Amino acid sequence: MTDVDSLQCLPSLPDLLEPGLSVIFCGINPGMRAASTGHHFEGRNNRFWRVLHLAGFTPEQIRPQDDHTVIQYGCGLTTVVPRATARAAELSRSEIELAGDAFRRKIGHYAPRYVAFLGKMAFSAITGARNIEWGRQAEPFGGAHAWVLPNPSGLNRAFDLDALVTAYREARVAIASTP
Repeated sequence: MTDVDSLQCLPSLPDLLEPGLSVIFCGINPGMRAASTGHHFEGRNNRFWRVLHLAGFTPEQIRPQDDHTVIQYGCGLTTVVPRATARAAELSRSEIELAGDAFRRKIGHYAPRYVAFLGKMAFSAITGARNIEWGRQAEPFGGAHAWVLPNPSGLNRAFDLDALVTAYREARVAIASTP
């Protein structure tokens, strides 16, 4: 079996969604470990679960194996592109753009109050927006308020833990204050 064949055999990472959530966190695509285990943000160096807890979205730090429990806190998880890669940079801009319409429909269907993009790359590719600022975006996405957060991946060295927690806490406060 070639490397390409083995990539195509990876199971897709299931969405953790239900209608009317407060926020859906959206990664650009699953990492290899997450796709192989079937659990979101499974990578050893991914700080998502720690940041989510420290920012106040969850009362305790969820383990990746218990990712499905995030729903009980009004949060959902999905990705723009279903194909797993070791790094998001392995995705082509056109692959992200093609996934954008289906993703916009998914957000419209589930109708969360907010969709939080984890990183600027996917949001830019899907919307065509340039010079994106962190935080709440002026235009809604799929009927939801759009927010852009720093990617919690350990590969993102531009944001230390404190900076991530501050950014995610700002989103949590805004989400809690939006009817």
